[in-house]
Amino acid sequence: MRNVAIMIFPDAELLDFAGPYETFVAATDDDGNRLFNVFTVAEQPGELIARAGMRVTPEYTFATAPRIDILVVPGGYGTRREIDNPVAIDWISRVASESEITTSVCTGSFLLAKAGLLDGRQATTHWGSIARMRDMFPNTTVLENIRWVDAGEVVSSAGVSAGIDMSLHIVERLYGAETAARTARFMEYDYWPNPNAAAAD
Repeated sequence: MRNVAIMIFPDAELLDFAGPYETFVAATDDDGNRLFNVFTVAEQPGELIARAGMRVTPEYTFATAPRIDILVVPGGYGTRREIDNPVAIDWISRVASESEITTSVCTGSFLLAKAGLLDGRQATTHWGSIARMRDMFPNTTVLENIRWVDAGEVVSSAGVSAGIDMSLHIVERLYGAETAARTARFMEYDYWPNPNAAAAD
């Protein structure tokens, strides 16, 4: 069972982290056994306030989290603060060096870029932040009008609901199309091979 860590922080976008959380929790094998152990991680213990005032309590801190195979970094207004948080950026960099896949949803890609994970790679982000990301990170090829970009060890997605598409893509990449389709059906989420996506050569 792979460990999936969902990073959370104040003012994180709700569906950016809840969508991937639900997707990975819903993924099972043919016998109904869960394929992923999913948990939330934050810098500090205790309750934090996500977007729109939703109160969330992380299960682990950066210091106490178990081994991480897949990291999900959400977006939201809070990324504008976290991008200048060296503790968070250093943690993302360290986890990425040890994990199988590092992912971002929406403006979470800014944190991956700040950690140096998108240098020389293709990536995407929320449509409203494409120009800003291109300006801030000229060494990253920022794609638009696309749901997700698979750059191998790093996978980024566009905003909010696109994180679900990206998560289903990772399920398919790791366990096959049938497993991804079964997961989407359980969630009652329309899902099909996505032409609006990019994969590394």
